[in-house]
Amino acid sequence: MSKRVLLTGASGFVGSHVLRHILVNTDWFVVCPTTFRHKGLTDRINVACDDLPDAYSRIKVIKTDLSVPISPVTSHQFGKIDYVINLASESHVDRSIEEPTPFILNNVSLICNLLDWAIIAKPEKFLHISTDEVYGPAPKGYAHKEWVDQFFPSNPYSASKAAQESIAFSYWRTYGVPLAITNTMNIIGETQDTEKFMPMVIKKVLNGETVKIHASPEGEVGTRFYLHARNQADGLLHVLKQHFPAYGESNVPAKFHIVGEREVDNLEMAQMIAKAVGKPLIYELEDFHSSRPGHDLRYALDGKKISDTGWKLPIPLEESIQKTVEWTLKHEEWLSL
Repeated sequence: MSKRVLLTGASGFVGSHVLRHILVNTDWFVVCPTTFRHKGLTDRINVACDDLPDAYSRIKVIKTDLSVPISPVTSHQFGKIDYVINLASESHVDRSIEEPTPFILNNVSLICNLLDWAIIAKPEKFLHISTDEVYGPAPKGYAHKEWVDQFFPSNPYSASKAAQESIAFSYWRTYGVPLAITNTMNIIGETQDTEKFMPMVIKKVLNGETVKIHASPEGEVGTRFYLHARNQADGLLHVLKQHFPAYGESNVPAKFHIVGEREVDNLEMAQMIAKAVGKPLIYELEDFHSSRPGHDLRYALDGKKISDTGWKLPIPLEESIQKTVEWTLKHEEWLSL
């Protein structure tokens, strides 16, 4: 039987890719609550539905603000929900540093309101999407592991995501919300806002501008495991097929790291982007902490747990970069965001 999915953040960058992946790979009906004010755009939903004849008959967009309690009227509009995929969150580190309190309060409020609703609505599964940044910086040669490493968030954004995970954990244990959590690293893909690294590099390379690459005072360049949003979406659907243990059956809920194929330093990443654009990269190294307080030079997640369940990345990194650049060059209006 087809599932009804509540997909929060569907008008955001990652959420719109998850929406398209669901529409292409399942027969599910998707309910999309959105405010269109936290970087969400109707344009992204249009791109997600592009070339899919029945797409608009399989989605329902509901204008609502999840940072306030979900009313009985809105809950009725949602209807019966089988799966929740919670992607809604403010996600930009620089903005979290500039205005920490409203940023944190927004992210904490929306998870509380969703979980309050879930206690009553009783979905089969509640999948919460988090970030690698909750763990803080990873020592060289080490990758953080699920339910092994503690949270040491370095900035207000990562602290708000760590808070979301802790709140969700408490609702799993106290109220029996059927929870799983995923942590994911830096996401790339089409329709991303230019405040993020890849579209920022594309834009600067096209304009012949200098790209600033974060590095230590000694010149060590930061590294990431970059992951295309459709790879993340594929991983999320794979996680939804796994067992979500209840408290008592397990001391912790299900938790999986969805990880890119290999570690890449940010200079190498910028060079690969510039090569795909077909123009030279002009860059300078910048002290990461003086330019962005609370910035971590290296993140790393261990992806063995999800790999052991049979999941493999559908799209290699180089193909992801090429695909994203080609699409963006054909749709340069997205570089105006």
